Amino acid sequence: MTNRLRSYLIRFARQQAGTVSYLTLVQEAELGLNLEISHEKSRLNEMLGEISTEEHTAGRPLLSCLVRVAGSKGQGDNFYKLCERLGLGEWRTLKQDEEFLKGLIRDCRAYWQEEANYAQFAQGQASA
Repeated sequence: MTNRLRSYLIRFARQQAGTVSYLTLVQEAELGLNLEISHEKSRLNEMLGEISTEEHTAGRPLLSCLVRVAGSKGQGDNFYKLCERLGLGEWRTLKQDEEFLKGLIRDCRAYWQEEANYAQFAQGQASA
């Protein structure tokens, strides 16, 4: 399921502008999760965290920056706390900096739209 989620986010970064909601992500990536059930939503958050941690460790942009929290234009606290754990800064400061998220999204799109990056890294990097 993690590979399917990662592949969807890479395709999304290459093909569409903006961000994707949790609900659209679950439906279009065919994850079969029910976001009304707290442990299933938590599992999605865990998978997004795992993917972004692996991407960051490999020197690639955070794919989870493309996923927005329902009813907002941006990210929730969990995303910024992940960024803090990855050494990108203190989460409250990052959350207040509008350019931080915009920059992550811009960098993610630019990275995955490069054919060489896509060809080399799009397949099979995340755990199953």
